[in-house]
Amino acid sequence: MSVIELPSTREEAWRWADPDAIATAAALPRAAVSPDVAGNWFDLPGARIVVRDGVIDTAASDLHRVELRSVEAGEHALGARATGAGWALHLAEDAAAHPVQIVHVSAGGANHLPSEIVLADDAAAQVIETYIGAGWANRYLRVTLGKAARLMRSVRLVQDGGFVSLREDAALGTGASLVTVFLGAGAAGTRIDATIVAGEGAFADYGGALLTAGEQKQECAVTVRHAEPNGSSQQVWRAVAADRSTASLAARVEVARHAQKTDGVQSLRGLLLKRTATVNLKPELEIFADDVKCAHGATVGELDARALFYMESRGIPKSRAQALLTTAFVADALDRIGDETVRDAFSADAEAWLGQAL
Repeated sequence: MSVIELPSTREEAWRWADPDAIATAAALPRAAVSPDVAGNWFDLPGARIVVRDGVIDTAASDLHRVELRSVEAGEHALGARATGAGWALHLAEDAAAHPVQIVHVSAGGANHLPSEIVLADDAAAQVIETYIGAGWANRYLRVTLGKAARLMRSVRLVQDGGFVSLREDAALGTGASLVTVFLGAGAAGTRIDATIVAGEGAFADYGGALLTAGEQKQECAVTVRHAEPNGSSQQVWRAVAADRSTASLAARVEVARHAQKTDGVQSLRGLLLKRTATVNLKPELEIFADDVKCAHGATVGELDARALFYMESRGIPKSRAQALLTTAFVADALDRIGDETVRDAFSADAEAWLGQAL
């Protein structure tokens, strides 16, 4: 098994990382048959792109407005591995694109892919990504949004095994809006790693739900930097941990000295389905401006015993009551998906996961 070079877990940003899981995923033998993508499309118009082991399958894809080009990744320890051939979505001023759907299929081993999304002033786009199969899927994404541009992203992490690592860098222009929602409801380990820099009056909404079971580990490490005045952001993360699994949420907000009138909110909540599970929460605020409104909250607990008792007293079976309460807990993160079709599908994935975990 080859050793994957990672920063030491003694470094604060990598304290909950799982390099052994990445190395194990990279060493998984390749399956003779790649998983079928047919059941992973949403009933939406627009581009449909199939990525097999880090390579875009042009024969199985409808690229529509998406281009194939070389993308230079940043210097991030994992993201830098993804430099090279990838995909790009570039929209001109005032343009709007049908949703772009991408299904990433891993059949074993390690695969890497870079990408970029560049929206000019007042452009709008929606991107939906799904990860299936097994292996180490490593991705890099660069997002650049012009003035008043709008991007909605929804990411389903439902691999059956292995590891998915995502590094994302985003720069938001004046009045731009970026909404990104993740759902980790597979059996693979995951790391979501992002830095978002918000310009004047920009809005960043970055979060999701990580659902872990068995010995699985999932984590996020996200920083939102408010570099200019009048920006706003929210990071809403929910973690549900069963068995002996671990979910780790690290969310940071930085406000520059001249970024007055910034409004930043963090909400990190964890739910333990068993006391053998672990949820780590780390909200951070670094504020140099004096006229701001920033807040964070972090709680970890179990299902409300009184609410369970009440529901059971009304004839609802215990397992169903647990599922209803846990679904409501996760919905806080998923309800921010604007497209109803996508939101319903994500909710169905979460409910299916809960049906197995409870």
